[in-house]
Amino acid sequence: MGLRQEDLANKLGVTRQTIIAIENNKYSPTLELAMKMARLLGKPVEEIFFLK
Repeated sequence: MGLRQEDLANKLGVTRQTIIAIENNKYSPTLELAMKMARLLGKPVEEIFFLK
């Protein structure tokens, strides 16, 4: 999709640091945030987030 971290954060109403923490597995998003992120990226939640 080509979104910058800052753009994604702004669209989701979170900070860029939150996006970085999610990407680095330092923060688990709420279900609501995960759903919003999936919808925005046009992908199923399972494709973005998965259990280790």
